[in-house]
Amino acid sequence: MEWREFAEAMARLARDLLAQQTVQGTLDEIATSAVKLVEGCDAAGILAVHKGRAVTLSKCGDMVEESDRIQAELGEGPCFDLARRAGSELFYRIADMTRPRDDWPRFAEAARTLGIGSMTGVLLYAQDEDFGALNLYARRPGTFTKDMETAGLLLASHASVALADARTIDQLEHAMESRHAIGEAMGILMERHRLSEDEAFDALRRISQHHNIKLRDVAQRVRSTHPPEP
Repeated sequence: MEWREFAEAMARLARDLLAQQTVQGTLDEIATSAVKLVEGCDAAGILAVHKGRAVTLSKCGDMVEESDRIQAELGEGPCFDLARRAGSELFYRIADMTRPRDDWPRFAEAARTLGIGSMTGVLLYAQDEDFGALNLYARRPGTFTKDMETAGLLLASHASVALADARTIDQLEHAMESRHAIGEAMGILMERHRLSEDEAFDALRRISQHHNIKLRDVAQRVRSTHPPEP
């Protein structure tokens, strides 16, 4: 793909990412677009590590989830190295995964078994011990050249902005849903038990604290056990 075509594709991708309605939709669009836009890319995925637990957030291709699982199980591999060097490097490119490696020999051997010929990846975010990375895979060694490195960085820059935006929107929607649920539950208690607004909220809060349950979950239980009267 010529750079002009790639730039046009990036513009379309930006619109598509912003059009997604959910965080998962955004993640899936990023992974799918990586395979479409980066020449020679056979699979792509987004790996996140949170509190020591590795999770494949999205994948496009067969080898992604198994590669993530093996890196997490072994505690070694390009994604983990990239996260450890987050202050100095944001990108990795491995031209040939079919050769033995001294830095992570066990993962390299497993990658060959999976049919991974070359890999490249970009750090999307890093915070304390948590990180997220976009990883691209090819079955053929030598697929990811310097030009592909630039393409990957451009793709990741779009992905990072869209992902941050999607996460913010998701948090806001979650907060609005929580507020709506709590408001409905308070209304039910006020009507059924002749409570004031403050008394109804205090009742929900006491249940939440006593049972160590989130206030939103208490409200949901009140709503489900007290359906509207006909």
